[in-house]
Amino acid sequence: MKNILVIGATGQIGSELTMKLRGIYGDGNVVCGYIPSAAPKGALLESGPAEVVDITNPGQIAEVVKKHNVDSIYNLAALLSAVAEAKPQLAWAIGVGGLYNTLEVARENGCGVFTPSSIGSFGSTTPHVKTPQDTIQRPDTIYGVTKVTGELLSDYYAKRFGVDTRSVRFPGLISYTTPPGGGTTDYAVDIYYSAVKGEKFKCPLKPGTYMDMMYMPDALRAAVEIMEADPSRLVHRNSFNIASMSFDPEIICNKIKEYVPGFEMEYELDPLRQHIADSWPDSLDDSCAREEWDWKPEYDLDTMTQDMLVNLRKKFNIE
Repeated sequence: MKNILVIGATGQIGSELTMKLRGIYGDGNVVCGYIPSAAPKGALLESGPAEVVDITNPGQIAEVVKKHNVDSIYNLAALLSAVAEAKPQLAWAIGVGGLYNTLEVARENGCGVFTPSSIGSFGSTTPHVKTPQDTIQRPDTIYGVTKVTGELLSDYYAKRFGVDTRSVRFPGLISYTTPPGGGTTDYAVDIYYSAVKGEKFKCPLKPGTYMDMMYMPDALRAAVEIMEADPSRLVHRNSFNIASMSFDPEIICNKIKEYVPGFEMEYELDPLRQHIADSWPDSLDDSCAREEWDWKPEYDLDTMTQDMLVNLRKKFNIE
């Protein structure tokens, strides 16, 4: 990769990934692609080039790709799971229509494309424990439907047109940098905010709801490593299971209590989020990613919890 365009660069993943990519490949070689309603600020705007890129506008994507001689596109434009259920038509337009536009521009300009998939690409009929790399994918949400469609479409462009498409299935992502934005797994971010602020946490999911989770630094590293992986080793492309940790609300609550003894949690269930969570895997088998491009997470629940609490206290100036 030499010149990179990040579409959706001001979102939950994009804002952090753009800065990481600039740190690796040079500030001037990574374009922050954004929509006017979510314009970049601070270091994201000031450290490198930024362009308006609406993924539903293929001409706009092509113009920016040509202007900056882009050879790699990170397509992060999407609505998160719970938000997508309220806006299914928009979720499809962005998640599938936008991907098609991106792949066409990539085909015409010789670009590689990374488009993240998700544990949401699985459904209630998928094996829930150690979900295999290759298994049934019949999701129960429009978010999941767009992710499965995206995996298939990306594989098609790789086989039919030779576009270098690659992807990982992200678990729930936990970060102290970007506030939660409407994802089913976001309770595992909110809970740390409540703990640091001394607030009682109201958990939207019931006890025993296990989901695969990952700390954002591992997720960002995975997005870089899959695009840098030796293509001759890749049996799969779209999309690799990657895993780090799996827990339910009780487990993460008890871990936080080890460092914040007075922390309290009560349950206030959200039926929609509970339904979505129940359809997703408890844990993923990521052996293919480990074998094909040496994937390995660096954080577990304990090391993540310590780092989250330290950095959130700094963020809110709490001793």
